Amino acid sequence: MDNQFLISLTEKYGAPLYVYNADVIERQYTRMMNAFSSVKNVKLNYAVKSNTNINVLKFLKNLGSGGDCVSVQEIKLCLAAGFKVADISYTPNGVSFEEITEAHKLGVKITLDNLSSLDKFGKTFPNAPVSLRINPHIMAGGNAKISVGHVDSKFGISHTQIEEIKTIIKANGTPVNGVHMHTGSDIYNPDAFVEAMEVLLGIAEHFDTIEFVDLGSGFKVPYKDNDHETNLEELGPILGASFNAFCKKYGKELKLIFEPGKFLVSESGKFLAKVNVIKQTPNINFVGVDSGLNHLMRPMMYDAYHRVTNISNPNGIEKEYNVVGYICETDTFASSRTLGEVNEGDIICMDNAGAYCFSMASNYNSRFRPAEVLVVKGKDYLIRQRETFEDILKNQIEIDLS
Repeated sequence: MDNQFLISLTEKYGAPLYVYNADVIERQYTRMMNAFSSVKNVKLNYAVKSNTNINVLKFLKNLGSGGDCVSVQEIKLCLAAGFKVADISYTPNGVSFEEITEAHKLGVKITLDNLSSLDKFGKTFPNAPVSLRINPHIMAGGNAKISVGHVDSKFGISHTQIEEIKTIIKANGTPVNGVHMHTGSDIYNPDAFVEAMEVLLGIAEHFDTIEFVDLGSGFKVPYKDNDHETNLEELGPILGASFNAFCKKYGKELKLIFEPGKFLVSESGKFLAKVNVIKQTPNINFVGVDSGLNHLMRPMMYDAYHRVTNISNPNGIEKEYNVVGYICETDTFASSRTLGEVNEGDIICMDNAGAYCFSMASNYNSRFRPAEVLVVKGKDYLIRQRETFEDILKNQIEIDLS
């Protein structure tokens, strides 16, 4: 998608605007499937939380993806998008048992990550299969807030608690149909995946009813020019060989599952914002845009880096700017960035906006969430309308205070 095309989309649909390129999603899906082609039975379950637009879900379903859900609402989104129940996995954390019960009644695969819920599930639903989310005690990920497999993480049952797991499983007669883990996001070091695989296969050995091994995801994508990324082409054969050897030892062909979210959709997305004001101070030139942390929170929450370009003047005289939002907080998208000279009305483009961007958006400061557009084979489709003031009031109930 070139600059003029992106600018034309803001003229057609307004700004700020999220734009997703379906061709990039398909490229990433194909790349990942090819990387693990040495395994006979591989399944990608898209991490729905990363981008929940139903059209993105439909596109991935049509590619062959399943859905990885962390809430009943995400399960229902997958069902609305046409996913088969058998292709939907539910991996909650800290939810009520009522929600787990609802997910079970919907017929999806259940993965539990604490001993209490595991025991209650087995007693409530005799003979119902369950998958175990294991904490491998591996520190991995691009930021402490997205490192979820270390020893002090709230996620997963510690791999050292295998005897407690076995006691519960035996007492309730619960079939363990899978083992699962997710160690974090933006993991560049391939050794983390190799180590996690060893821990997970070690847990699987304790059960004779295993049908699948789920390694989660966390593969790093590039954010900057010449940035590092997980080398899937190198990692795939290594993990594949380890998995295939285990299947032979185990005595049956198991399914290898991954749950990519960011890897599939991050690079597909562009976030386009219009410049409201240029503010010059003694030390900094600020570019104030018509957006803020209410639309794209990652830089403020994770110190995430997003490549920023002035697509209205990409070849202009270069100047250094801080790109900031209009929210009543310090909502800085980018600091000390060199951009083509910026003027009011220019369109600023932020890359890697396909994952954990719109899905984390809010109405903070009573601002409207933006529109979303999906580009498929060069044709643009509006897939979410921009909110209006009626949406702000929609669920509020006015009472008589006179």
